[in-house]
Amino acid sequence: MAILNIRIIGDPVLRTVADPVTEFGPELAKLVADMTETMEDVEGAGLAAPQIGVSQRVFTYRVGGRDGHVINPVLENSDDYQPDQVEGCLSIPGLGFPVRRFRATKVTGVDLNGDPVTVEGEGMLARCFQHETDHLDGILYTDRLKGDDRKSALRSIRNANYDAITERTTAKRAKTVGSSFGGGPTA
Repeated sequence: MAILNIRIIGDPVLRTVADPVTEFGPELAKLVADMTETMEDVEGAGLAAPQIGVSQRVFTYRVGGRDGHVINPVLENSDDYQPDQVEGCLSIPGLGFPVRRFRATKVTGVDLNGDPVTVEGEGMLARCFQHETDHLDGILYTDRLKGDDRKSALRSIRNANYDAITERTTAKRAKTVGSSFGGGPTA
């Protein structure tokens, strides 16, 4: 397993609709394992494959003691909404805004073996499923903002020196980022 670099806003892969997974085998199992390890390393609630530069419909999650992965997810959302909560994103470091999300979500898809998966969640888990599936559709949480929050977020992104943020974030994560070809961290 390896801890992978997380792509930062501005990377085109984050704005591309990810391809459905059609091949199941050792490469997919390694992708899921690496994504899980990367997500845990940065203490994220979820991680979508495009965030590590892979344009495939896969996400991992870990919220409230529930964890796993879903491949080729399809969401079924409740009709009502949960109270807005501040969301952040590993691909937009240093920024957080309240986002409107559905109260409950049922996600269906498959696991790394192609076996059916169905997970239902409310609150933070539902929020995570919606956030990660947005990534698979080329949508960032800032796209869901409205009014002054949207203006403020766009201004913050415009004014942020994401080259410097990327360098700092990469340097911070470099202590644990490895490679599937070796050259990982040394103790």
